[in-house]
Amino acid sequence: MPLSPRLPELASFEAFLAIAETGSLGRAARELGLTQQAISRRLATMEAQIGVTLAVRTTRGSH
Repeated sequence: MPLSPRLPELASFEAFLAIAETGSLGRAARELGLTQQAISRRLATMEAQIGVTLAVRTTRGSH
């Protein structure tokens, strides 16, 4: 029987929600008390796990 794909961790969902609410990785990081790099890594990991781009990163924020 094939293994089911691994689901993203709750922390990744939390990071994605903060990015969606604030529109910015930097603001999401500040809101969660993390570095921008940590938020970006969580988002990238989640995107890789589900195979979908969740946020388009620009110099003006994330969409």
